[in-house]
Amino acid sequence: MVGIKSYIHGENGDVACDEYHKYKEDVRLMVETGLDAYRFSISWSRLIPNGRGPVNPKGLQYYNNLINELISNGIQPHVTLHNFDFPQALEDEYGGWVSRDIIRDFTDYADVCFREFGDRVLYWTSVNEPNVFALGGYDQGTAPPHRCSPPFCATNSTRGNSTSEPYLVVHHVLLAHSSAARLYRRKYRDKQHGFVGISVFTFGIFPVTNTEKDRVASQRFHDFLVGWIVEPLVHGDYPTSMKTNAGARIPAFTNHESKQVKGSCDFIGVIHYTNVNVTDNSDALKNKLRDYNADMAINYYGPGLFTNEEYLVTPWGLQEELSTIKLLYGNPPIFILENGQRTPNNSSLQDVSRVQYLSAYIGGVLDALRDGSNVKGYFAWSFMDVFELLGGYESSFGLYYVDRDDPELKRYPKLSAKWYSQFLKGKSTSIVEAIELEKDPSY
Repeated sequence: MVGIKSYIHGENGDVACDEYHKYKEDVRLMVETGLDAYRFSISWSRLIPNGRGPVNPKGLQYYNNLINELISNGIQPHVTLHNFDFPQALEDEYGGWVSRDIIRDFTDYADVCFREFGDRVLYWTSVNEPNVFALGGYDQGTAPPHRCSPPFCATNSTRGNSTSEPYLVVHHVLLAHSSAARLYRRKYRDKQHGFVGISVFTFGIFPVTNTEKDRVASQRFHDFLVGWIVEPLVHGDYPTSMKTNAGARIPAFTNHESKQVKGSCDFIGVIHYTNVNVTDNSDALKNKLRDYNADMAINYYGPGLFTNEEYLVTPWGLQEELSTIKLLYGNPPIFILENGQRTPNNSSLQDVSRVQYLSAYIGGVLDALRDGSNVKGYFAWSFMDVFELLGGYESSFGLYYVDRDDPELKRYPKLSAKWYSQFLKGKSTSIVEAIELEKDPSY
């Protein structure tokens, strides 16, 4: 498969937290914590190793085992079909997501998943954060499949085209998503009663100054980051600012494609961690070396993606984004699919900053709900320490620490796991009371 490997640390996710073997133990932890839903991805490469053709019986058995274990314990599975990994055979055959051939193969893969698991799975996310997937994988080269072109590469990749491939990839993602959604509605929805959505990575976006230029630049950034994915799903076409700045490098929908894509999402998955500040940089448009970042014509400032720095606790950014989605896109159903605090791995089981972060952001989501946002669910990222795409095993988001020096990969609850469990069970959730949980030997 197209490998999932940390760009910085050279680590891989071959074993990671080994839920493949430890799924029963992990579901037991979920029950103890109080979860009523669990989000995970199906690996296309594990289920159908060659991308099309025979299904791997061991992969099929594993996902059935996990889903059955969740259901029998009252936990609703939320499944993502594509999360950066991809069958190597299709990448070698036609370049994967840069080819229109992916639309057919992704639809067939989704068909297998709907057929095999859809009697128990109600919520399907087609592609995880395609905006980040396209930028990391095809503009900067920092994520699979590591395609980019100089001078825009953050890696030593020698294949790809940073000026056009990110736009092409997202175009094919939207067509593949809508094809799979149409298939589900035609073939499965009447019996399975499920929902097909897509997720999008977001920031809280704020202008550096209150000038008209910076306010317009902030909206342009939102168009390029969020509108890029959501506007075609709601309105049938890309934002005007994108078409104006990117020109012919952004593909055009035919009338048939526009109608197919529009309305093809039953929900939007929001992935959110932090805020950025934006200032206008229209001089970038004069640069003959045009890429996605130049097309945005902005400079933006925020926490580094390639660090272990903790995020600032600024929940108003998520509230603002939920309000913007409500106003611009008709208030669609939303699941917060990722939200959590980053710390260095094994920094402490006393992760007070994560408790502070989750408490503040969950409160922000509640405020957004009260303001009319159509939020249907919230998932903290992540249930346990996992292999992170950018940080490998050096960065941590988990409520449970995974001891990678232990051959059994033993899980240990952090303070945040205890706080989150109290919150889910409707008990006192102040940070002071959470710290007192550490003194409770029964937990």
